[in-house]
Amino acid sequence: MRPVSVWQWSPQGLLLCLLCNLCLGSPSPSTAPETRAGSQDLRFRLAGFPRKPFEGRVEIQRAGEWGTICDDDFTLQAAHVLCRELGFTEATGWTHSAKYGPGTGRIWLDNLNCRGTEQSVTECASRGWGNSDCTHDEDAGVICKDERLPGFSDSNVIEARVRLKGGVHPGEGRVEVLKAGTWGTVCDRKWDLQAASVVCRELGFGSAREALTGARMGQGMGAIHLSEVRCSGQEPSLWKCPHKNITAEDCSHSQDAGVRCNLPYTGVETKIRLSGGRSRHEGRVEVQIGGPGSLRWGLICGDDWGTLEAMVVCRQLGLGYANHGLQETWYWDSGNVTEVVMSGVRCTGTELSLDQCAHHGTHVACKRTGTRFTAGVICSETASDLLLHSALVQETAYIEDRPLHMLYCAAEENCLASSARSANWPYGHRRLLRFSSQIHNLGRADFRPKAGRHSWVWHECHGHYHSMDIFTHYDILTPNGTKVAEGHKASFCLEDTECQEDVSKRYECANFGEQGITVGCWDLYRHDIDCQWIDITDVKPGNYILQVVINPNFEVAESDFTNNAMKCNCKYDGHRIWVHNCHIGDAFSEEANRKFERYPGQTSNQII
Repeated sequence: MRPVSVWQWSPQGLLLCLLCNLCLGSPSPSTAPETRAGSQDLRFRLAGFPRKPFEGRVEIQRAGEWGTICDDDFTLQAAHVLCRELGFTEATGWTHSAKYGPGTGRIWLDNLNCRGTEQSVTECASRGWGNSDCTHDEDAGVICKDERLPGFSDSNVIEARVRLKGGVHPGEGRVEVLKAGTWGTVCDRKWDLQAASVVCRELGFGSAREALTGARMGQGMGAIHLSEVRCSGQEPSLWKCPHKNITAEDCSHSQDAGVRCNLPYTGVETKIRLSGGRSRHEGRVEVQIGGPGSLRWGLICGDDWGTLEAMVVCRQLGLGYANHGLQETWYWDSGNVTEVVMSGVRCTGTELSLDQCAHHGTHVACKRTGTRFTAGVICSETASDLLLHSALVQETAYIEDRPLHMLYCAAEENCLASSARSANWPYGHRRLLRFSSQIHNLGRADFRPKAGRHSWVWHECHGHYHSMDIFTHYDILTPNGTKVAEGHKASFCLEDTECQEDVSKRYECANFGEQGITVGCWDLYRHDIDCQWIDITDVKPGNYILQVVINPNFEVAESDFTNNAMKCNCKYDGHRIWVHNCHIGDAFSEEANRKFERYPGQTSNQII
C-alpha cells in the first residue's frame, strides 16, 4: 500500500469511511480464489474522468453495493479478465493510483491475482471480498481494446455517477446525470421520494429524506436530460427508471430536481467548535484532542489557512459554506483556550471533517506564534458558484498576429509571454490565441470580490480598476500536463452583462460602481478586448490542451470549486489552430472527439 499525505476522496466516500472500518482492515491475502460460479450476481461498470468509453476506473456491484478494486498486485492479466466482464475482447493496458479519480464506498478486491484466462473475476485469487488495506487513492483502472465480444449481452454492465451539486450539506443537492459525455439536470415533473431514494443509494447514501422541486438547490445550466422519472425505488440507477427524454420546450432549469438523503449520525461536529465570534457562524476554530479522561481543546496555527480549510470546518459544523478563512483572529476573544495543537493543515475542500485533512500531526510548527495568529472562519448558508460557458470558448477561438505597437498596455499588465520583454519594440508582432469568456453564477449568493472598493487598484493605461489580482488563469498544456504558455485575467470589471428573464442586473462597473455577478446572471469578456488571450508566439506545432480556471486562488468562496476548470483539445499546425471538445471539469464528449478526427477543418471557425 502506498502512503498518501492528502486525501482526495469525495464526500460520499469519506462519509462511508466514517461509518465503517472496512477501509482499515488488513487481513492476510487468501491463497485460493473465491468459490463462486460465474459473475451472475455481480455487475460491472467503467467510471471516472477523463476517459473514453472503453477505459476507466473499474467498479463492481456486489450485494447491491458498488465498490472498486485496489491496484496492489494488479496486472495486465487481471485487466484482461475485467475487460471481458465488461464486454470487450481484451485489455490493452491498466492504470494505478486512481488515474480516473478516486471512487467511493467499498473496496471490493485487493491483491487481485489472475492468470488472464479466467472466465470470471470470481475465479481469480484475492484477499477476499471486501478485505482491503487500501484507500481509494489506489483504485485500479483498465484500458480495454475498443472491440466488443460477439453476442455479448450488457445486462450486467452499467453506465456510471449521477452527482449532486449546490447542496449545503453532504447528501443533498441538485441532481445531475451524465449522458453522452455531458452533464445535465432532471426536470421535477413527477419527481418523488422513490426516484430520490434511487439517487441517494446510487451515491452510497441511505434512502431519501426529501425530494426537492422548483430548483431549490439552485438552477443548473445546459442540458436537461430527464423528465417524468417514475421509479419503484428499487432500481440500481436512475437511468433504469422509466423516464421521458425531453425537448427544449418541455422544461426549464427553474424546475430542476434535487434530493436530501438520510445520513446516519456520525458525531463529527462534537470534535470542533467556534469561539469568540459575533454569531454561531463565525469565530476562532478550536479542536478537541486527547483520549478518554484527557480531552482538551486547542487552537489551530493560522499559517497557510485558507478558504478550502474553512470549507471543511463549516461543513463539519453543519454551518454551510465558508465565506472567509482567516489567518489572524486577534479581534476574537479566545477565552481560556491558548494552546496551539494543530499546524500545517491542508485540505482539498471535499473532506467531511478536519482530521481527514493533511497536517503536521503531533508536531506543531508555526511561523507566527501566539493566539493572535490562529485560524478562524466565517460561515454562510449560501454561496456563489461560477461556471464557464465552454461551448462559447470553442465557437469564438481564433489566432491573431497583433503588432507590438498595439500591445504596450498589455505588456504593462503582464498579459504577454516573458519573451516579449526582449522583442524589438515597436516592430514585429505577437501571436495571440483569442476567445470569449462567459462566466455564469449558478449559486445561491452573488459573487463579490474579496476586497472592498477602497482597496481596488486603478490602472491608468487601460483606464479601469482591478478588484481581484487574478480572476482567471489561461494555460496551454501538453497532453501530459506540461505548461507551454499561460495568461491571466485580472477582474478589472466584474459586472452583470446579461441575466435570466426573471433576474435584474445589480452590478455595473461604470462610474466606479459595485462589481460582482448576480445569481442568475453572467459576465462576458469578449474575445476582442485586451488581455483576453494567451500569447502563443513561442508555442511549437502540435496537440495541446487549452485550460481555463476561474477563481484559481480560491479568493472568493464558492459552493463548488470542482466545476471551475474548463479544458479543450487543441491542434496547432503553426498557422491555424483547431479548438474542440471543450468541457467543464472531467467529462469528455466522445462523439465530438470522433467528429474532430474525421473533419478537423470543418468543426472550427478559427482563422489567422
